[in-house]
Amino acid sequence: MNTIFRPAIVLFAAFTVMTGAAYPALVTGIAQAVFPYRANGSLLERDGKPVGSALIGQQFDAPQYFWSRLSATTPNPYNATASSGSNLGPTNPALLDEVKGRIDALRQADPSNTAPLPVDLVTSSGSGLDPEISPAAAYYQMDRVAKARGLSPDAVRQKIVQYTSGRQFGFLGEPRVNVLRLNLALDAAATHP
Repeated sequence: MNTIFRPAIVLFAAFTVMTGAAYPALVTGIAQAVFPYRANGSLLERDGKPVGSALIGQQFDAPQYFWSRLSATTPNPYNATASSGSNLGPTNPALLDEVKGRIDALRQADPSNTAPLPVDLVTSSGSGLDPEISPAAAYYQMDRVAKARGLSPDAVRQKIVQYTSGRQFGFLGEPRVNVLRLNLALDAAATHP
């Protein structure tokens, strides 16, 4: 009996050490050495304190800030532990109510803006955590943010251009604007003119 169980126990212990300790330690070490910013969560800081991740959206609803895409996570918006889409189909009345509510909020926040609403401002992303909006969504909000901050639309437009990322590798995806980075840059410009 000892000859049957001993190899099994030795293999179990060896694979536990290799896959449960050695491999994760190796991968973590390589990530920390080669990609420390990404390995530590892509955290963004203000005054030396972390305020969020560049990879996870945040809720902004004050008029002086650019607003993110809607979040479908529960129980709180942009809950990284509950990443999911809404699973609401195009004929679901709950989706229509959500979109109408967001349209109303955007129109009330800037009643003089009669431009067409970009779709990413009224729908949630597949993960519910999208930290980015399209440049069109940023330009749609530009006048509201400029007015609330007492800035010229041109000054805000320059920040949008500065924080717009192009297509990955020049051909994958679409241009995008990281909302948290843009809002932090506007806050920094206000405190350090």
